Parts: sequence; structure tokens; C-alpha cells
Amino acid sequence: MLKCIALTGGKNVPSARFRVRQYINAVRPLGVEIKEACSHMSAYPPPLRMVRPLWGMLSVAGRAPDVLRSYAYDVTLLQREMLSTFVTLEPLTHRPRVLDIDDAIWFHRRGGYAKRLAAVCDAVICGNSFLANHFGQWNKNIMIIPTAVDTKRFSPALGAPKELLIGWIGTSSNFKYLYMIESALRTVLEKVPHARLRIIADKAPAFSQIPLTRTEFVHWSEEEEASAVQEMAVGIMPMDDSVWARGKCSYKMLLYMACGIPVVVSPVGMNKEILDIDSVGMGAVGEREWVDSLIFLLESESVRRKMGHSARRVAVVHFSIQVLAPKLTNILLVAAGRGR
Repeated sequence: MLKCIALTGGKNVPSARFRVRQYINAVRPLGVEIKEACSHMSAYPPPLRMVRPLWGMLSVAGRAPDVLRSYAYDVTLLQREMLSTFVTLEPLTHRPRVLDIDDAIWFHRRGGYAKRLAAVCDAVICGNSFLANHFGQWNKNIMIIPTAVDTKRFSPALGAPKELLIGWIGTSSNFKYLYMIESALRTVLEKVPHARLRIIADKAPAFSQIPLTRTEFVHWSEEEEASAVQEMAVGIMPMDDSVWARGKCSYKMLLYMACGIPVVVSPVGMNKEILDIDSVGMGAVGEREWVDSLIFLLESESVRRKMGHSARRVAVVHFSIQVLAPKLTNILLVAAGRGR
């Protein structure tokens, strides 16, 4: 049994949950035992700048025991950097080191720390081809593993949705993308009076154009997230066409798809790659396309059903834990000199 210690950013950090934690049970039958070492403080800086130096020192100090523990394992898996936008104790962990990246982290602070982090690792796992192309400048051992979906947990609900819900799931830090299409959403809700907008997040958004009576806020919880997504009629993932957005791994889109829900998304980066696999939904650029695409899907149950079937199939065949767990297993075995 290969023993791997995974240093992650915290219990509720999405990348820790989806790119490490949900693999633990899946890779054990394949010969790999992953032990997650969570940061007890947030890996991301607090809003108040005056407390950031103290936060940084405490965060790094709290990681020291994990660095020592890594020497009892065969492989060290670093899920991103230990401290946001800095290289700290990573070079002191036990080798071989495998770095896992699911965002365009070089976008911050001119990217120097991302280059150094990649250079001290023996391999880099990237969530999509855009990230892989960039990190390939700094490390020659690059592999791509998309963010996996638990397609047993995120699965289609029985029967058609009871309501016409346009749905979005994510963290409040990404509300800016929702606000970007707020005018289009308002128009859709005006033209489809029996539709509503459901937001699943850590706090409610502050829409200025959409009446509260047409929105529904569901406070995110790990226990309820799957059922809250299953009840949607259409899932949305708006983004801008930026370097940061192109580094995203389309996880919202994949959650909707796993539940058999058609999507309307910005055709940016990995979103476009998934749209090109099969007819899983529609890409929308600009307000007119967002309005037309959403109204078209909301008004046609048969199209929603057909696209939802295709979406579910793509999620299972290309992005399920069962498909991707052997790939992660092989990467860790090769890094430890036990695979080929």
C-alpha cells in the first residue's frame, strides 16, 4: 500500500473536498492510502489587511507538524500552496512531491511564487489543459486530471423538476459573475413568469434588478447540496473571458450535468471543451444569448430532458471519480517509483 500525505487548504475549501478528499475511499482499493492534513486556519488571507501578518505567521507555524509528518509517507501531495500566493514550507516536505493545481494561481503577485512552487515539485497535476500549458514552462512532468464528480451522489432526481428553477451553486466570492448577467436573468424571469432563480451559496446575493420574490436562497451545506442541485431545471455558470476564468475547472457545470441538468454557460476555457463533447447545454455570450438560451430551455421540457441525458452521460464517462481515481493512483505510484 502506497502511503500519501495530502496537505490541503482546509475542511471546507472546495479544492480540498473535490480534488483530494473524495478520492480517499476510491483509491484505497487500488493500492493507495491518502491521509489528508488540513490547514486549521484558512489558506486565504482575511479581509482586514492589518491582521494578515499574524494570520500568515500562525498559518505557517501550524503547518510545521505536517511537514515533519510527511517524512513518514511515500509521497507528499500538495493541494496548491500552503499559504495563499507564497512559497513557505513546501520545499521542506518529503520528496517525491506532487503539486495539484485547479486555478490560474500565477495570476496573483506576478506569478513568481507559482513558478518556484512548480520547480520544487517532482510532478504537477493540473485540472485542465490551459493550466497544464502554463505550468509546463516550469515543470516537465505535467499531467491533467479534471476535477472529479461523485456521480453516485450527484445523480438525476426521479421525475421532472417540480418547479422551473434556474440554478447556480458556488461561493459568495463569485457573485460577481452572477451580477454580470443580472439584467439577462431579470428579463428571463419577466418573460417566464413561473420560473425562479435559485442560489446555493454561503450567503445570499444582493441583486439590484431582480425582485426577492423571484429568487430563492439556499444556504450551502454538504448534506443538502446534492438535493438542492437535483431540483434545478437549468444550471448556469457565467464567467468573464479572463486568464483567471480560463483556469477554472468547470466544476459547477459538471455538478449540474451529473444530475442530468442541461446547462447554459459562458463558453470560456474548459466550459467550451465540455460543450464540444456532446449536446449538454448551450454557450452564451452577451445578454441576448443568455436570454434566448435560458428561455428556449425553460420552455421546452423535451429539449431539457434530451440535453440532460447527454449531460449525465458525459459526466459519468469523462469526469466521474470511478474513471479518474485510477489516473490519480497511477500518477502517485509513478512518482514513488512503483508504477509506469
